[in-house]
Amino acid sequence: MQGEIRQTKPFRSTAQEATVALLRTASIVNRALARVVEPYGLSLAQYNALRIIRGAGAGGIPTLSIRERMIEEGTTITRLLDKLEGALLIRRERSVPDRRQVLCFVTDGGRKLLDSLDPLVNAADEDAVASLSQLELERFIDLLDSVRQTNAKRGAPRSAGLART
Repeated sequence: MQGEIRQTKPFRSTAQEATVALLRTASIVNRALARVVEPYGLSLAQYNALRIIRGAGAGGIPTLSIRERMIEEGTTITRLLDKLEGALLIRRERSVPDRRQVLCFVTDGGRKLLDSLDPLVNAADEDAVASLSQLELERFIDLLDSVRQTNAKRGAPRSAGLART
């Protein structure tokens, strides 16, 4: 990792190296997946939201539920949904009887777009972890689950310092 990011000093700790490696890997995988969806006019966050909305089925899904299910936390959901609606990939309706709640539904155009993208994204998912065996993948998922759960329980880390140069 140190050589890859051209860091001249050793990492402060193995934990720091692991954190940097995790973030760097996530960034590289994110870029690879983004290259698949961007030619179709979508960001990865928009693709994620569109899949969530499609998965909700005919009953639709409330806006806040979409935000809770997004892969990337902190996504500005209203702007993201505005773009999807502007592209005619989703539609939004006020809920009855609670008019404060907005439900989102995938349109036929959104469904067709996802049908085209799904095999491409599935292939990119496979490519991203192709170097790992099935057993390694299962262990990798367990390790990531553990890291994610620990960090979700305590919120933001006490120290935000990462790599030194």
